[in-house]
Amino acid sequence: MNLDDTPLDLQSLVIHGDQDWSRPELNDTALAPAIYTASTYCARTSEEFAAMANEPRHPRYYARYGNPTQERCERLVARLENAESALLCASGMGAMSTTLLSLVKAGDHIVAQSAHYMGTSQLLTDLLPGLGVEVTLVDQRDADAFREAVRPNTRLFIVETPSNPTLALTDLAAVARFARAHGITTLADNTFASPINQRPRDFGIDLVLHSATKYLGGHSDLIAGVVCGNADSIERIWKRSIALGTNVSPFTAFLLLRGLRTLPLRVERQSENALALARFLEKHPAIARVHYPELESHPQHALFKRQMQHGGGVLSIEFKGDAHTGYKAAKRFAASLKLARHAVSLGGVETLVVHAASMWEASLSPERMQATGISPALVRIAAGLESAADLCADMEAALAAAAA
Repeated sequence: MNLDDTPLDLQSLVIHGDQDWSRPELNDTALAPAIYTASTYCARTSEEFAAMANEPRHPRYYARYGNPTQERCERLVARLENAESALLCASGMGAMSTTLLSLVKAGDHIVAQSAHYMGTSQLLTDLLPGLGVEVTLVDQRDADAFREAVRPNTRLFIVETPSNPTLALTDLAAVARFARAHGITTLADNTFASPINQRPRDFGIDLVLHSATKYLGGHSDLIAGVVCGNADSIERIWKRSIALGTNVSPFTAFLLLRGLRTLPLRVERQSENALALARFLEKHPAIARVHYPELESHPQHALFKRQMQHGGGVLSIEFKGDAHTGYKAAKRFAASLKLARHAVSLGGVETLVVHAASMWEASLSPERMQATGISPALVRIAAGLESAADLCADMEAALAAAAA
């Protein structure tokens, strides 16, 4: 039995989509997948060993090349993102750096949006230029900005939508359409949306990347990254990963596969909670603005309706006041919450908040924070699975404490 050609709803897919009964080594009678801890595998003949060594991504040759537990997890993520293949890495940044270093070389040019995850920004502004790769940053809200930044040596467009932390959107179809017409590869970070709310490949994007630490894992207990695309591209990235040593551990792959089983249920609830919080906070007199694409007040709401199912589990708010008073109010609010936790990251079962300026002021200049939309008064909220009523009550109390 092979489910590759069977159309499945997302909730059925996450439970059965990693199975391939034509591959007995990937399946047995146990409902839970096995964790293969072996670092290496033996062959019965010299011919079999040569075949193992020469087959790309063989899951039973050497653990840095692949692993049966890892292969099952990659198979499922690829299907979720409507891709031929996927590669798991030890972290989201491991996936991003491995991907970029396999796609560009000295003398090439990248066009990327100015608002990216901090680690990606560091790659684009520090590491890659030092290796001779030129990078131009543009406003992601203007799809024409990507076209206008193209040079003869442009090889890659990088987008992240919704972006961190202001939830700005990139028009995936417009960017992909222009890139494809000019032979430019496109890479989308889909971490904030997850494949439940958005599938960039459906809009023409070539490669899709996730920090699997977030929604895909979903329980704040693993670090991993994944990139999805056509088989040739992923094999090229895999070859680079062998040299860089960014392979994921089998236990992490097992945890990720377990987390994926409930991905649609979790993301739907987190999206509902985020929308409830956004609507509540938008009406509060202490809040200047709420950044959440599903709100009708979001300046890109029309684009949201074209390319996303729901707004996702992350929103951000900005307090009223000048830079000083807004900064103080945001810090007091985050410190006064009791149910929501004051911590970095997102996508877990618990609601997390972070005062963005406090988190990034040590690594980003005030000018860089301003360019990426990080106001001193901004707080990012990653909704968990708690009761929406309880979350609203917790935030109402914290808002009162911040005002006092």
